[in-house]
Amino acid sequence: MHLDPLAILTAFGLIFLAELPDKTMFASLAMGTRMRPLYVWFGTSTAFVVHVAIAVGAGSLIGLLPDWTVKSVSAALFAFGAFMLLRSGGDDEEDAGGRTVTGFWPVYTTAFMAVFISEWGDLTQITTANLAATNGVASVAVGSAAALMSVSALALLAGRFIAKRVPLKTVQRIGGLCMLGLAVWSVVEIFTG
Repeated sequence: MHLDPLAILTAFGLIFLAELPDKTMFASLAMGTRMRPLYVWFGTSTAFVVHVAIAVGAGSLIGLLPDWTVKSVSAALFAFGAFMLLRSGGDDEEDAGGRTVTGFWPVYTTAFMAVFISEWGDLTQITTANLAATNGVASVAVGSAAALMSVSALALLAGRFIAKRVPLKTVQRIGGLCMLGLAVWSVVEIFTG
């Protein structure tokens, strides 16, 4: 297994920025106010790892296609991701429910299911699959999982600070511009590679 530090950092940066304004960050924050944050983090992290495994598996299958096809699909997916981030209004805040849950397994299960269900087809899952198709499965898996787990931890530990100091719209714009840049880069690679 070969780990490419640049691929890990690329995956981490893109996934981190894409996940910050996502509904699962707000769900983690809300669950953390009613449940033990460490239990919530274990549940959300496990769900994220499962989704990363599914995404890199799909990405490795995409990698079997001809190079120009993969780059075309990558460009389209990155452009779609940029569109989604740049057009969203930063109002995805969702509540994890009003009921207080206690005990490790009930909290873990609640957090796992909340993230597992809401992440299907999510921008970060699509981006992870896309990155895995071109940058190596192991490196992308490590970077993506670390980013998703970090965002969950950040939401649980410092979510209120971020919400008061950094507008989510700004984070979305930065992530959208990064994805737009990757879309353009992928198109350039089709014609120069």
